[in-house]
Formats: sequence, structure tokens, C-alpha cells
Amino acid sequence: MANKLTRLIELPFRFKPWRAAHLAIVFADLTGLSKQPVHDDETHLNASIGWLCRAQDQRLNQKDQGGVSAGWSFEDGWLPCYPETSGYIIETFLAAEKILNNPELRIRAEQIINWELSIQNADGSFPGHFGEAGSKPVIFNTGQIMHGMLAGHLNFQRDECLEAAVKAGKWMLQQQDDDGCWRRSVHNDTPHTYNTRSAWALLRTGLIANETDLVDAAAKNIRWALTQQTTSGWFKTNAFKENGLPFTHNIAYAIRGILESGLLLNDEEMIEAAIKAATAQASQQREDGWLSGTYADGWVAQANYCCLTGLAQMSIIWQRLAQARGIKTMDLFAERGITYIKTNHRITGKKDPQDGAIAGSAPVWGRYSMFEYPNWAAKFFADALMLKMVHITIP
Repeated sequence: MANKLTRLIELPFRFKPWRAAHLAIVFADLTGLSKQPVHDDETHLNASIGWLCRAQDQRLNQKDQGGVSAGWSFEDGWLPCYPETSGYIIETFLAAEKILNNPELRIRAEQIINWELSIQNADGSFPGHFGEAGSKPVIFNTGQIMHGMLAGHLNFQRDECLEAAVKAGKWMLQQQDDDGCWRRSVHNDTPHTYNTRSAWALLRTGLIANETDLVDAAAKNIRWALTQQTTSGWFKTNAFKENGLPFTHNIAYAIRGILESGLLLNDEEMIEAAIKAATAQASQQREDGWLSGTYADGWVAQANYCCLTGLAQMSIIWQRLAQARGIKTMDLFAERGITYIKTNHRITGKKDPQDGAIAGSAPVWGRYSMFEYPNWAAKFFADALMLKMVHITIP
């Protein structure tokens, strides 16, 4: 109790809500003035991609050349470049390049690829966190960068990108336990069901490179994840911390990894597990598109804020089920989710840190990425929009 009280006292000093720019954001959320007009999909896509480009331009030192800032926060302003999420922004830029007819995005994607290749560890892993001195490699982070390496191979015909992905996959195999779970080199030293999204990257790498050991290891992890699914469709062992509750962000990561792996393997058990979870999550959605930030087993809402990042990810999953499995009722949930995010998507044209950004939570003081605009929120919102616009699937 004393520790919780201390953290509460420290919050104002950490996030400095009295600063004019911060106070304006908080006041808007408090009064409802933060609600934004809903524009067409392309307008919101342009704004999100524009913000991601500005995030890439926030290079705090030469070492970051090419990477994308993790986002903007009340506490620190623009954050350092983030290897993990920069990795999967590569595919977002490449998809948007075609849809928005913006060749600059292809150049930006290759800049990220070059940066990621330059920071890969000798053992095949990629740096965790911001890649600062002493940061240890993490299974999840490495997996997300592998998605970007595959994009480099498939879109630029760069063999070194596939070699980097295979090398990273071999490192992941060394960390994996016999039951398929990763308990080593994981965030907070605890296993996570949401590592299925890294298993998906491992599977894609194995299939493209014809490395059967990578394919087998990925399938093994997904099968372990299925043992964590409860009768309600929710997943245990899926929070950032041991015995914690998963954000909708974590839940969506777990579902997407299982779904996409199941589709690649044509494995009905995996696909049905994803459908069960996605359908149960959809049943909790309000008519305005809102989802709770966290859920307990039985899909019992545990928060009065929305994790916008997770809602964007769920909107992708619902669309994937509609398109890949013909479950057209899922389109309604996706449309509601996208519309809700649009009402929280500020487009001012001022090119300030909020223009085109997506907050981690609505209101901004929600527990997920509190007082922060993370780059992955903008990435998944852009992906959801592009999937809706042209039916393009982006890892």
C-alpha cells in the first residue's frame, strides 16, 4: 500500500500536467472537448503516416539514424528510437507507399531496415528496449524486427535481410523450452502468451527460408499458447507481469499470432481458438466502439478507459476474420472500433506532437501508455485503415 501511495504522489512530478501543452490535453479529455470529427479513411491514414514520419525524424543521436522514435510522452517529450516497433513499421510504410502514392515512404522503410541490420547482435538477437547499453535481447522484440527483415527481403530482394531473420530465428530456438514456451529472454522474466506474435514471425521466416526447424518451433509455441486459453476464450499468462491482467493490446497480440499462424498452417484448431477469443472480445464492445483497457477471465472489464492501441489491433483481427474466414458480422465490430479511434485522432495540420498521433489510452491518463502517444498505436491504426481500404494484410 505504501508503494502504491508513493507512486501516486510521484505521478504529477513525472508527467508534469501543469505544463501548458499537457494541461490543454488533460482539460480536453476531462471536458469531452477532445472528441474529434470523423473524416474519411484516407484523411486519417495520411495523418497517421505523417506523424510516423515525423517520429522517424526525431533522431536523438547519430546511432538512431533511420529508426523511429518510440513516441512522445508528457514525461520525456520525444523518446529514443525503438528497435522493436520500428521493425514492424517497415511494412506499414511499404503498404502506405502504394496506397498514398508516396515514394518517400519506400525510402524511409529502407532506412529503418539499414538501421535494424546495423544493430543486430552477433548471436542473431536484436537489442531490447531502446538498445541502450546493458539492454538485453527479448524474444518479443526480436520477433517483431524479423517481420521487418522479411519485408526487406520480399520488397527489396535483399538476401542479407532473410539471413538476418533466419539468424534471429535460430537464436529464438535456443531460448525455447521443450513445451514450446519462451521463459528465457522475456520481458520481466515471465512467460507471455502474446509471444505468439513472435511465433508468427518465426513461422513466416521458416516457410520463406525453407527452415523446417523454425516452422516446427513456431507451431510448438502456438500449441503451448492454446493450453493457456480458458473456457471463455480468454488467455492466461498474457500480461506484462506475472499474475497481472492483460491489456487489450496483449490480448490482441496473442489472438493475431494464433490466427495468422493457423491460417499459414491451415490448422483449424488454431483458427478456431482465435475465432473464439475474437468473438468473445467483440461481444464486450459498446455500440460506440469502445473496449475496456483490460479484461479478466470471463471477459470481465477491469478498466474505465479504452486502450486505443488494442482497439486498433482488434479492428484488424475482426477484419481478417471477415475476409479470410467469411465471418462478415465481424466487419461491424471493426467499423465501430475504427470510428471510435477516429473520434480520438487529432488532425490539426500543425505538425505538433499530437497532430496525427494516437494516444495509448483514452482518456490520456489511462493505465496503458499513460500520458503517451506510442508509435505502435499509430502503426496499428494505419494498418486497420489500410486493411479496410484495400484489403491488404500487414504484420
